[in-house]
Amino acid sequence: MQGQNRADIYPGLEVGIILKKDQRNGTVTYGIVEKLLTSSAYHSRGIKVRLDDGQVGRVCEIVEED
Repeated sequence: MQGQNRADIYPGLEVGIILKKDQRNGTVTYGIVEKLLTSSAYHSRGIKVRLDDGQVGRVCEIVEED
């Protein structure tokens, strides 16, 4: 799982997040980070972020650019 270290995530980065409602089924939602909501440097379940479309969830994947 990527996205557990706050230093790896910044506004403008494309990520995959798991929304609160999707925690049981593991559906991943993709978008661009608008704001980091977790203040600690590390979180075992992923750093919580708000996407530019307003959705909030924990980062499970950082989309690698080619």
